[in-house]
Amino acid sequence: MKKKIAFIGAGRVTKHHINILKKFHKFFKIIAICDLIESKCDEIINENKSLKIKKYKDYNKMITECEVDLVAILTPSGMHYEHALDIIKKHKTDLILEKPPTLRVKNLEYIYNLSKSKRINIFPVFQNRYNKAVKFLKKSISQGSLGKINICSVRVRWCRPQRYYDMSDWRGTFSHDGGALTNQGIHHIDLLRYLNGEVKSVKAIMRTLGSKIEVEDTALANLTFKNGSVGTLEITTAARPDDFEASISFLGSKGMAQLGGIAVNNLEIYTPNPKMCKKYSEKFPIVYGFGHLELYKKILSFYKNKKNKVIEKSDCLKTLELLNSFYVSSESNKEIVLGKYLQSKNLGKKNEKISKLYRYKK
Repeated sequence: MKKKIAFIGAGRVTKHHINILKKFHKFFKIIAICDLIESKCDEIINENKSLKIKKYKDYNKMITECEVDLVAILTPSGMHYEHALDIIKKHKTDLILEKPPTLRVKNLEYIYNLSKSKRINIFPVFQNRYNKAVKFLKKSISQGSLGKINICSVRVRWCRPQRYYDMSDWRGTFSHDGGALTNQGIHHIDLLRYLNGEVKSVKAIMRTLGSKIEVEDTALANLTFKNGSVGTLEITTAARPDDFEASISFLGSKGMAQLGGIAVNNLEIYTPNPKMCKKYSEKFPIVYGFGHLELYKKILSFYKNKKNKVIEKSDCLKTLELLNSFYVSSESNKEIVLGKYLQSKNLGKKNEKISKLYRYKK
């Protein structure tokens, strides 16, 4: 029997999810979409008339009436927790949480624990882990092809002008967005620990240099990994006038590797065998890449085998803690040791004025 899937939020990433799911029409049925702005739903429905997608403003009504098996929460980041918690309490529906799954670590831990008690599955989205170049480098590092990793560096130099942040009330806020680290840099932060192991400590500074927003548009940090390697991080949306670079590199005792492209889709440098660069690079037509395809393959595999979750709870929590640790370090002006599910005092703080904009009113 096909799994009935529905979406909360009708933005650009929703269109991408739907286009990917068309490849899985034998296993998933796109049943409905929910957004407070009905015209956004209409646009998607008109682009996919053959799917006969229903539209709703109330996601609880949508889940009940359509008997939904799986809901993808594609709302502003700061609403993920509220929407997920409400659904877990009222329904027995599995959840896909787009990046970042929540902004506060304790919130993510709570919904994981609550969902377990109700036998609800949570599938967080870190789609860049499934890129061809990333999978190759993961295997290469694990096999020791680069030797002992000594230095790991992230550089994201992107341009997000003021008009980008002015598009919606939630953008550029601590409560619902986060800054360059949380929105643009989350995938590179995830890959730091996914590829090079757990981080022991961080020392970060943050600034707002290019836009009038309350969050950071620039962050720099030094990292120490538990494996003894050290790292640097530079993520900014204050580059002008264009995007320039988004890379993560590894210097080992036997060689160097570097991933780049619009979404770590290119193997730019691989000194053990430079011919591998072309083989393990791929062109992405849009920034989301092809990782969501692999994500849904893994979700499908989980439903068939009832094992091998997409990303385990502890894995997801550690990435979110690493994200928060940069904020904690900057807020305290100290080097921060990870391991206690650190939480920024600012990231994910409440803002009822904005939250009300994304709640259904009967």
